[in-house]
Amino acid sequence: MAIIAQNHLQFIIEISVLIYMTAIFFLNLVPISLSGVLLVSLIFNIALFILFGIDASFLFLSFGQSEFSHPLGSIAVLTIITSLSALALMKNEGIKVSKLKTFIYVLLLGITIFGGLVHRSFLILWFIGLFSGFFIMSKSFRGKIKITFKQILLSIGAILAGFSILELLSNILNMPVLSPLLRISRIESNAISALKLVIFNTNFFGHIAETSYWGVSGLGFSDGYISLPISFVTSLGLPFPVFYGVLVNQKDVLDYMLPGIFSWAYDFGYFTLIILLFWLILIMILGFRILAIYRRQREKGIQTNLGKEALLTGSLAAFIAQSWSGLFIMSRNMNGLALVTLIVLSAMIFAHTVSIKKEKIKEL
Repeated sequence: MAIIAQNHLQFIIEISVLIYMTAIFFLNLVPISLSGVLLVSLIFNIALFILFGIDASFLFLSFGQSEFSHPLGSIAVLTIITSLSALALMKNEGIKVSKLKTFIYVLLLGITIFGGLVHRSFLILWFIGLFSGFFIMSKSFRGKIKITFKQILLSIGAILAGFSILELLSNILNMPVLSPLLRISRIESNAISALKLVIFNTNFFGHIAETSYWGVSGLGFSDGYISLPISFVTSLGLPFPVFYGVLVNQKDVLDYMLPGIFSWAYDFGYFTLIILLFWLILIMILGFRILAIYRRQREKGIQTNLGKEALLTGSLAAFIAQSWSGLFIMSRNMNGLALVTLIVLSAMIFAHTVSIKKEKIKEL
């Protein structure tokens, strides 16, 4: 591979390597205490609460939305679950945390409302992340944090209620942008043609070049449907095909209308999709294996990795939520700036393996 990336995929890989190296150095050089992790996650929780709130208010004030819930939705999962995990670890050590826990749940409710108002797909990612986080914490504390069938039904009911309220508000306020049914109808109108584009024109290492938006100028591989943030690409002067400005509507054929498994397959081929799936599964397996090691250390009275355990719990829940929603709900949840977020989350999980190998290589 050339040092200077020749296409979007090479650029994604090179940036990923840099992010992974940074995460490894950070996790091994910066002291990570439980109180420090809780403090930083609380700061981020408050910041995201305010940011999502401002974005939601612009919806009613007729200003442009920045749509922070796409790239930062999984970061919100990370910070909320990390905070709750840190509180659970403190409670396990006999520290009273009830008031702080109530405050975090207030932030959680606000982020749910604000994020859901701006993007309905955020609610799916959000609830997958919360469910994953509570499930992981339940396993980490040997079932002390219980997830019952009733709670699962209540969560599903909350999702349905949220969509129903949004649809009702859409009709009362005459704001179609809030309507979940409008989003579904748009997908119904465009998904079939997008699926045909992918299914009939995708190869093992790319796609039939002439079928992309670029026509005869298409590369047949890495035509820009999946990329890092366009501003990042253009600021570096990289000669890649980019969907910019009004052309973004052409990119939405795959990015907005289809799950990630289709858009990744079309732009990079089935081979790259297989590698992507293998990478996602590997990161999840590593995360759970390391979390199990942290749990065993904690149960033996070793408290040096409590901060890392809380951070890993949040990172793993966020990574699972973004991976599942991006692969099977909407490609945009793992494209553009959201792709950077996904890479960062995976790096934050993988970085724990270096620390663990140094201390407990036999347990891996």
